Amino acid sequence: MADAVTNDRPLALVLRAAGTNCDRETVHALELSGAEVELVHVNALARDPSILDRAGLLAFPGGFTFGDDVASGAVLAHIIEQRLRPRIQQFVDDGGLVIGICNGFQVLVRLGLLPGGEGRGAMLWNRSGRFEDRWVHLDSGTGESPWFAPGQRYFMPVAHAEGRFEWFPEHPGDRFPAHQVAFRYCNADGSEAQYPEDPNGSHDSIAGVISADGHVLGMMPHPERFVRPEHHPSWTRIRSDGVIPSEHELPEPMGLSIFRRAVAHLRSHQGDLVGGGGSR
Repeated sequence: MADAVTNDRPLALVLRAAGTNCDRETVHALELSGAEVELVHVNALARDPSILDRAGLLAFPGGFTFGDDVASGAVLAHIIEQRLRPRIQQFVDDGGLVIGICNGFQVLVRLGLLPGGEGRGAMLWNRSGRFEDRWVHLDSGTGESPWFAPGQRYFMPVAHAEGRFEWFPEHPGDRFPAHQVAFRYCNADGSEAQYPEDPNGSHDSIAGVISADGHVLGMMPHPERFVRPEHHPSWTRIRSDGVIPSEHELPEPMGLSIFRRAVAHLRSHQGDLVGGGGSR
């Protein structure tokens, strides 16, 4: 299959549906990270799943798909289950990268592409019983993944009502497998977080999980909302007497680093991935 993009710009697909509202931000984040990006409606992908053959990365952005009727992500997950599930599974098996952010995380859990909930469950309502919208600190897990650096501290926003990750182990008291933890909520100093620093009361303070091979990432925080230094909530305080600080004084856009790592992985594994396009 002929390459659709240059080898140094792997193709990423951003999937949208009715109610998706973080798709443009996700496209922007991936473009800043060096990917060629196509925004694709779920119906278009269902009509022509071969679009995936050209891509190395598939993103399920945040939002309120189909108004979160029934439950968060339930309708979109049902559509994908009926029309695309085997094809997306093949994409993952061939080495493609997948990220689900907020609503997208909920969809990936419902599809069984990530563990969580009871059987094919979903994220539950925040323990506060309300929508939570704030910036949070995160510690990344120790597992190997193209998406994050193990042991790295991150800072980015959350905005969700159904973000409580629960785990129903075979043996009561068992914790979620450590190698599949992507992120945990923590305090600024890295210590264990309580509400409101932990916005939802997830099992083991989990904010994101990965598949067994690390290629599929689901997370409730929004990395696409921190891809420029000016996105930092204290940006205006960094300026002194109206003078914009030098580059080394700017806050690091930690959300962007997640997308950059994924794009770098695709570039370095072009020969290992199945298919055509710039990466697969």
